[in-house]
Amino acid sequence: MGDIDTSGVPWRADREPPAPTAAPLRREAGSGPDGRHDAAPPPATGSRRDTAVLWWVNAVDGLGSQASGLVFPLLLLDLGQGPGTAGAFAGAAALTGVVLGPLVAVPADRGHRRTVMTVSAVAAALAMAGLAVCCLRHPPLWTLLGLAFTERLCATAYEAAARGALYRLASADDMPRAVAGVQAGDQAALVLGPALGGVLFGASRFLPFAVDAVTYAVAAVGTRAIRGPLDPPAVTAPLPGEAAESHGADGAARRRVFAGALRAGLVVVVRSPVLRLVFLWSAAASGALALLFYAALFVLGGRSGSAATGGVLAVSGAAGFAGSLAAARVVRRLGAHRSLAAATWLLLPPCAALAVSQEAWVWAVCFSALCAVLPVVTVVLGAAAVLAAPGEAQSRVGAVLAAGAAVTAAVAPVCAAALVGWGGDRAPALGCAAVLAVLALHTQRSAAAVLRPAGSEGGLRRTGSPADPSPGGRP
Repeated sequence: MGDIDTSGVPWRADREPPAPTAAPLRREAGSGPDGRHDAAPPPATGSRRDTAVLWWVNAVDGLGSQASGLVFPLLLLDLGQGPGTAGAFAGAAALTGVVLGPLVAVPADRGHRRTVMTVSAVAAALAMAGLAVCCLRHPPLWTLLGLAFTERLCATAYEAAARGALYRLASADDMPRAVAGVQAGDQAALVLGPALGGVLFGASRFLPFAVDAVTYAVAAVGTRAIRGPLDPPAVTAPLPGEAAESHGADGAARRRVFAGALRAGLVVVVRSPVLRLVFLWSAAASGALALLFYAALFVLGGRSGSAATGGVLAVSGAAGFAGSLAAARVVRRLGAHRSLAAATWLLLPPCAALAVSQEAWVWAVCFSALCAVLPVVTVVLGAAAVLAAPGEAQSRVGAVLAAGAAVTAAVAPVCAAALVGWGGDRAPALGCAAVLAVLALHTQRSAAAVLRPAGSEGGLRRTGSPADPSPGGRP
């Protein structure tokens, strides 16, 4: 259920070290990404403790999800189902999640974030507990798929609501560190979760799902343990595309208001240069790297076997974890736009190397290089998205960004298979290199202006809430 997530890291590189009082990543009063004149946002209401709780909730939940996610297809195969059943289930869950995310984001942005997160985690825990019990017998296929689908929908709801949590828990200066912390938890779960799932499934079918149920329960308790408020202050001025709510409105009027609330997230993204850059990067990079991932499965799986493929993914996951630990320091030293531009160019050599050689060790080295660099991109863009989105639209903006990445990732398997069939084993790497080269050129041209807007001392400004009367930005 984790989202991007992520030590008071200053966001500039023009001085070294920055003065302790500098606040380059600052949310200030001024014109927001949608053209409104925004008051400054409220001061940070969370604490280092609350941020740490969110990190641990994200890491523990991710560990359980990775463990059960790996073995559910194995369970279907073990029960005599074909690969098509697992593939169809995964595709249906992903597409349903793209639709559900924005719907859940509206109540989350309107004061129910903690409730949505808690209820979703509890419901997912019950679904996984039911699946674990079913594994003790031989239940019908529809029961297994129904419980697993319920868990996926609850996970989507939790992620959609959680996207606005960092906005209130971390100060602007602390945002890169906060994003990096969540990224480290995601990477640790990615490395340890599949191995844990395999060991538990080997001992008993029900164990991976029972453990996942426990981790969802931990997520629910951890969400309630966060002391700081997770919701933005109430606002009176609607976002662009929204209609003002009125008491006593009929059903048609309420539906129009809800449709406007859904549309507002897209409008905010379209009108913000920062969010447009994040959307472009997320969609393009997600599709390109998913393409490369599936190419590895097709090429290595047929040539070197599953052991080599698993080894490549394990090594690259460890490299990603190491990169996430260093990412915030890199951003502190180089600044936001320099870090993003440098990381984008550094993604090209591994793709070029894969287009030349297809040996298993080359895949391991190149994937490790990619995964070590990507956390820098996540820290920059993750913090940029949180700081650029209005507080009352955090989840809706996050849903739009996630939908772009999900759609491009969903078509990656088909594209990878088509490229391998058309141009051979090296074609996917060449395609990825081409996409990343165009992305690097665009980032080089636009990142400096977008991530260092006029009037900002060294980084991004934070967009406030029009109805919030607070006198200054977050400290």
